[in-house]
Amino acid sequence: MAMCSTFYPRLSTHLNCKSFSLFPVKHRFFVSIKAFSSQTFAPKADDLPASIGFLGLGIMGNPMAQNLIKAGCDVTVWNRTKSKCEPLISLGAKYKSSPEEVAASCDVTFAMLADPESAADVACGKYGAAKGMGPGKGYVDVSTVDGETSKLICKHIRATGAHFLEAPVSGSKKPAEDGQLIFLTAGDSVLYEKAAPLLDIMGKSRFYLGEVGNGAAMKLVVNMVMGSMMASFAEGLVLSEKVGLDPSVLVEVISQGAISAPMYAVKGPSMVKSSYPTAFPLKHQQKDLRLALGLAESVSQPIPIAAATNELYKVAKSHGLSDQDFSAVIEALRVKLQQ
Repeated sequence: MAMCSTFYPRLSTHLNCKSFSLFPVKHRFFVSIKAFSSQTFAPKADDLPASIGFLGLGIMGNPMAQNLIKAGCDVTVWNRTKSKCEPLISLGAKYKSSPEEVAASCDVTFAMLADPESAADVACGKYGAAKGMGPGKGYVDVSTVDGETSKLICKHIRATGAHFLEAPVSGSKKPAEDGQLIFLTAGDSVLYEKAAPLLDIMGKSRFYLGEVGNGAAMKLVVNMVMGSMMASFAEGLVLSEKVGLDPSVLVEVISQGAISAPMYAVKGPSMVKSSYPTAFPLKHQQKDLRLALGLAESVSQPIPIAAATNELYKVAKSHGLSDQDFSAVIEALRVKLQQ
């Protein structure tokens, strides 16, 4: 069966993209950057996995699975709340009632779960994906988890003779919808090569980081920096208000200077209006900060800014902002000022 039938036109939109590989050399790393085009990179239909599984259809998983379906891939889905599968089924996806059944019926299965506990349960639980895995199959966990959880899942998957790849993503709802995610992968290189065309449908770039655990660590460091940046930005907006400046002008000034970042330009205007449409839930940002603190503790590395930032997100959660966008952390500062 020739799958991903519309994959070739999709690749033509990536002519200026690059794929990345990061290979360990002793204790150092080097990056291999390879530009690709539709002529040099497009895989043959026979090289593509015939059937794709997708577990977890939340804010990120749903648009990622949609992009695979729209590219012509044969996709089978599962979610704890079945109603979330319905829009994808209407687009042509198949449905199975457990992760085990999805994995058993697919060549490569992706998982996008909310936290380490969910990721481990879906992969290793009573009706988990590992029960349906076997030689020749692959499991790609794109959830954000700690290294120990990723290694636990890897152990269960490899015990079946299947391959494992951790591939947490950098990016939120809009990049997921646009197929502009960044994949931070580690694990079995055979599966990395097999899944690469699928990662390119869902993302704009991919890094191969070597052994399992490196992808998880990279994602936690990235989200640690992001969370700290947002907290500092929130402090700036609140302080500008407090001293009588127009915070909207502050957003403009920052956007034109050396500290400009897309996140500030995107989030700033809505933060000024106290509006926080959820692209990345605040509770997940706090979870990632907590996991980053654990990672730092494991190597005795002080990260005082991230520690203070984590406390601020915890305050925001205590005020019922868990399901708001992580930019709602600014409300924790406003509450403190009011008190």
